Amino acid sequence: MYFVYILFSSKSGKYYIGSTDNTEARLKHHNAGATPSTKSGAPYWEIKYFETLPDRTAALKRELEIKNKKSKRYIEWLINSVAYRVPLASGKDPEKLGQPIG
Repeated sequence: MYFVYILFSSKSGKYYIGSTDNTEARLKHHNAGATPSTKSGAPYWEIKYFETLPDRTAALKRELEIKNKKSKRYIEWLINSVAYRVPLASGKDPEKLGQPIG
């Protein structure tokens, strides 16, 4: 199982779209400043949205679909859309995963 996720950083005011098979580890990686493209927003990245997909290929395809929209309005529409929100595989509340480290 893979996930496509959208992060938001209250520090930079930016969104980031990615995919992973482990949202918890990936969020920690982003908040540690270990990803060059999200370093400026660390440690304030929060998961705002995610979709569950069956495999890596499907997740990468969906990630590119969202990125190719190049639209903040579309991203915010997804975030506000309850239709696509599903529980994390771990059963943890995604809102609690987005708390700043420190």
